[in-house]
Amino acid sequence: MNPLLPVTAAGAGCGFMAWAVRGRSASVFGRSVWRGPRERATIALTFDDGPSESTPQILDVLAQYRAPATFFQCGANVARLPEIARAVAQGGHEIGNHSYSHPYLFLRSPAEIERELRRAQETIGERTGARPVWFRAPYGARWFGVGAAQRRLQLTGVMWTAIGYDWSLRVEEVVVRMAASASNGAILCLHDGRELREKPDVRTTVESVRRLVPMLLDRGYQFETVSRLICPTN
Repeated sequence: MNPLLPVTAAGAGCGFMAWAVRGRSASVFGRSVWRGPRERATIALTFDDGPSESTPQILDVLAQYRAPATFFQCGANVARLPEIARAVAQGGHEIGNHSYSHPYLFLRSPAEIERELRRAQETIGERTGARPVWFRAPYGARWFGVGAAQRRLQLTGVMWTAIGYDWSLRVEEVVVRMAASASNGAILCLHDGRELREKPDVRTTVESVRRLVPMLLDRGYQFETVSRLICPTN
């Protein structure tokens, strides 16, 4: 008997679990999408962790280029900044559920997970009038119970084709990374907030959006919300 077999099997099991939790194409813990159809030159620009005090600056850039986007909002931030959350919806953008308090969901109970999603769903609905149909897990980490909560709340998970690391990279690096990842049906992830921090420094994100949107438009791409990207006939 090969003594390496148990170790190999354990490693494979750990690898599968890591992919199930964080893999962009994984749907083990609930239905999820990470890109749209490749037939059309369209891209979904998405923002996590908002709203924040700087979200209006991003809205101004998007309005200048008539570029709709999807904002995955934290319920606690919506409760703190309801006017800005409403401005996102009023600007023709889509609002998604990003949990209430932005916790890591792994190792939490199904009941805790559902409370996070439900509280965010209710807060967003009450403060903005929008009912999210998309959910993005904080840190992109899913766990047992996410799928059941999504089904009960009529949410579909959304990962990303590429993430900008706009909380740690310089503007030039973010723009190059996102531009290189642009392709038909891509879902690009940036951040208009920093978890639940008040007045977070998102200048890198704002400037990245200011450069990236016209660059991708010049390449022939159009921007759409996640809903329009995934279900263009709806």
